[in-house]
Amino acid sequence: MTPQIRALCVHLFTATGAVLAMLAMLAAVDAKWDLMFLWLVVAFVVDGIDGPLARRFDVKRYAPQFDGVLLDMIIDYLTYVFIPAFALFNSGLMAGWTGWFAIIVITFASAMYFADTRMKTKDNSFSGFPGCWNMLVLVIFALQPSHWTSLALVTLLSVAMFLPLKFVHPVRTERWRLVTLPVALAWTFFAGWAAWVDFHPQSWAHWGLVVTSIYLLFVGVVQQIVPVQRKPQDS
Repeated sequence: MTPQIRALCVHLFTATGAVLAMLAMLAAVDAKWDLMFLWLVVAFVVDGIDGPLARRFDVKRYAPQFDGVLLDMIIDYLTYVFIPAFALFNSGLMAGWTGWFAIIVITFASAMYFADTRMKTKDNSFSGFPGCWNMLVLVIFALQPSHWTSLALVTLLSVAMFLPLKFVHPVRTERWRLVTLPVALAWTFFAGWAAWVDFHPQSWAHWGLVVTSIYLLFVGVVQQIVPVQRKPQDS
C-alpha cells in the first residue's frame, strides 16, 4: 500500500464520524437516548484514534487535497455540540426557558470557539473549555440532576470556553499523559456502559463517570497551578 493510499484511508476513517453522527441523530429524533449515546461514544473513539493515525501516516504530505483539520472540526461540531444540545433540549432534562437557553448558548458559543485560532496551547492542550458537550450531557443523562444544576453547569462551562484556563488533550498533552490517557479510556468505558444499561440509576458506571469527568475537567487547571519540574542542567 502506497503512502498516498494509507493517508487517504485515514481521511476516510475520519469521515465515518459523519455517518456515526447521522445514526446518533436518527436515534435522538426517536428519543432512543441510550442508542444515541452509544453511537456518540463510538464517534468519540474514532475521534481519539484518527489524530494519531493522521500524524503517523503524514496526511498533510501524502493526502493534502483533503483538509483533515476541517473535516475533523465539522464532525466534532456535530458529535460534540449539535446532537448533545438537541438531546439535552428534547429530553426534557432542562425544562422551559432553561432548555432554550442551553441550546442557544451551547451552539452559539461553540461555533465561535471552534473558529478561534487561539484554541490550542503550546503543549497541545486547549485554551478554554473545548466544547465537549457530549461528555457533559451524557453525565447529565446518567445522574439526572435538577435543571437548575444543569443550567449552572452549562453556564459555567460556556463562560470557561473563553477564559485562559487549560484543558488537556488526553492524547496530545504530554504532561501526566500516563495518567490522563487511561482516565480518558476509563471515561469512555463508563460512558458506553452507562448508555448500554439505558442509564439505570443504580449503575456503578455512574460513579466512574463522575470521578473521571472531574479529573479530565480540572487536570489542566491543576497543571497551570503546579509548575513544571525542570531537570537541573549538568554543570
